[in-house]
Amino acid sequence: MSKFITVRDLLAALPLDILVGQRGLSRPVRSVEIHRPGLALAGFLQHYPAERVQVMGRTEFAYLSSLSEGELRARVGALCAYEDTPCIVVTRDLQSPEPMVALAEEAGVPLLSTALSTPKLVAQLTTLLELRLAPETLVHGVLVDVYGIGILMTGASGIGKSETALELLKRGHRMVADDAVEIRQTSEDTLVGSAPPLLQHLLEIRGLGVLNAMTLFGAGAIRTHKKIEMIVELESWQDDRSYDRLGLDEAKRRILDVELTSLVVPVRPGRNLAIIIEVAAMNQRLKRMGYHAARELSEKLLSTIGIEDREEERD
Repeated sequence: MSKFITVRDLLAALPLDILVGQRGLSRPVRSVEIHRPGLALAGFLQHYPAERVQVMGRTEFAYLSSLSEGELRARVGALCAYEDTPCIVVTRDLQSPEPMVALAEEAGVPLLSTALSTPKLVAQLTTLLELRLAPETLVHGVLVDVYGIGILMTGASGIGKSETALELLKRGHRMVADDAVEIRQTSEDTLVGSAPPLLQHLLEIRGLGVLNAMTLFGAGAIRTHKKIEMIVELESWQDDRSYDRLGLDEAKRRILDVELTSLVVPVRPGRNLAIIIEVAAMNQRLKRMGYHAARELSEKLLSTIGIEDREEERD
């Protein structure tokens, strides 16, 4: 079943007041998109998205004022007849016509009012719905903010993810989540990670137990959420495996519907994982700015080979 919030949740989160339709406060809101029912009020109901929150402002009310009472009842009644309409929101505290109030109450459609202008309401409502209705998943790992890059560390239990996060905290970086990371897809290509409420600020180190990162390192050492830009998978060093030594081909890993750059970092005694993570973050920033060291090396090698081939041809 798709995610949803209720009209009651909208009232709790936004500056909205309910005029009538209290019995419809449990109606679900499933769509992130908002609709302004101008065409529907004009009588054109083909492809009418009744499942969206309906927002009415000055334009819609100016049109309603031009209708006779019979026409107004017919048009608004048609909108209220849809059982999957979550609610109707009136902006700028505009005075709703009495027939509209009566029809909404009769149909059990919550009629809400706000002092916000229509653009401001739509912006706040869209932001709220994108956050609350975003697809989400739970991943075993550690999420850290290193030089502004959100890095999700994954790997088997006991591989050293939490210890690496602890070292990064000591080096001035920030932790978002340890052990379990809640990931939401807030847009087509954006994943945002956070800690489950029960585990916020907590870090588990085998041999020490559970530590509170904010208490130990201060409020500046933690973040409540962070956009994820890359994945670093820690695994035990395998002598018979060939690891990438140039970095020409970037591996990708899909979480939800987003592909992220993925690195495999082998772990063995003597390797400083915190420094490797720091360098990976700095390298990712360089790539974001258009500089790719491995590709530059490859181009230089190809150029050198081409020069040598031309010299041999002349000889």
